[in-house]
Amino acid sequence: MSIASQILDKASKDGKTVTCAESCTGGKVAAAITDLAGSSAIFERGFVTYSNQAKHEMLGVRTETLDAHGAVSEEVAREMAEGARRAAQADVAVAISGIAGPGGSEFKPEGRVCYAVSSVAGTRSETIEHGALGRANVREAATQHALEMVLRALEF
Repeated sequence: MSIASQILDKASKDGKTVTCAESCTGGKVAAAITDLAGSSAIFERGFVTYSNQAKHEMLGVRTETLDAHGAVSEEVAREMAEGARRAAQADVAVAISGIAGPGGSEFKPEGRVCYAVSSVAGTRSETIEHGALGRANVREAATQHALEMVLRALEF
């Protein structure tokens, strides 16, 4: 059973809703969930906020946070998750912001992805260095990791 199927089963049984705020994954987390029949019971909306302006306007990410830490940071991912949860009135929100590649820098290399998950239990963030796997593979790894975070958050 796929992780998305497990999310649908768990959230449906518990009467919970989920949402996502995506940057480098470009909607792949939302697609994984909404590919499943019955997902409308747990997923009403998601946010693809590729630009800093979109993060600010749609999710309420503070410009001060973006300026101080950059889009690829746990601080921004946390504000993205909290903003998405608030805007969607969801029980669980996951946020993803990273460098899918090609490229990156010495300070923010290709494959670095920052994640956050927000629920009634609070907001937790982490950074994963997926490595220079190539754009498609980084995006796929980020999508799978984000789905795992949602599933874990639903277990609390």
